[in-house]
Amino acid sequence: MMNVAHFIFGVFGNATALFLFLAPVVTFKRIIKNKSTEQFSGVPYVMTLLNNLLSAWYGLPFVSHNNVLVTTINGTGAVIESVYVIVFLILAPRKQKLKIGGLLLIILSIFATVALVSVLALHGNNRKIFCGVAASVFSIIMYGSPLSIMRLVIKTKSVEYMPFLLSLFCFLCGTSWFIFGLIGRDPFVAVPNGFGTALGAMQLILYFIYYDKNKIPEEKRKTTTEHAVEMGLNGNGKAQAHNNIQEVKPNTQPSLNGHA
Repeated sequence: MMNVAHFIFGVFGNATALFLFLAPVVTFKRIIKNKSTEQFSGVPYVMTLLNNLLSAWYGLPFVSHNNVLVTTINGTGAVIESVYVIVFLILAPRKQKLKIGGLLLIILSIFATVALVSVLALHGNNRKIFCGVAASVFSIIMYGSPLSIMRLVIKTKSVEYMPFLLSLFCFLCGTSWFIFGLIGRDPFVAVPNGFGTALGAMQLILYFIYYDKNKIPEEKRKTTTEHAVEMGLNGNGKAQAHNNIQEVKPNTQPSLNGHA
């Protein structure tokens, strides 16, 4: 019975995580159509890629047991994030290409180091702990990324920049993987996602507090030419937010993730 529940929550986590991974597609359609990355940042996608790679590695059978569903979704996420990064490398200005290319080399080196050390120098439970800690650290960092948008909501008393569906799926995704980790008695899945579940719940609470105050002055509305919030998945199904805000003056772009 526990194995069935473990599988069900893993499948549900895969479904909600896939939704979050694909959220930035609208933004990339625009980027490809305009043949320009404009003011969007490619850093979050590169960092998310690292998190996906580490978590997909952790879920492999020779690293940890009964976590194949962690590998399937993070492997899928790594492919999707790779496409996003390639688009940036092709269409970004030269300076941004160099920045993203350099960061990509760094994150691939980090992943290669973790993978090689775990295979060549570690065995059994030591391998699981080493890979689990690496994946969890980056997952928790990525989960903390929505704190910026939450501060913005409190400051503006408006949920304009925090879409309800994305916040809801962020919460559902974190909750699914948290329960998956509890049932599987895997702290490296449960702990980061428990943190993510709490942050997701806080986002929903903020939404219900401020949703009826969502009207903003017309003057402010004129200055905002575009706002895009993209949620991506991190780690063992963890959700991350990519936030890009462009204004006529000045041009600002808070990145809601140090993340991958």
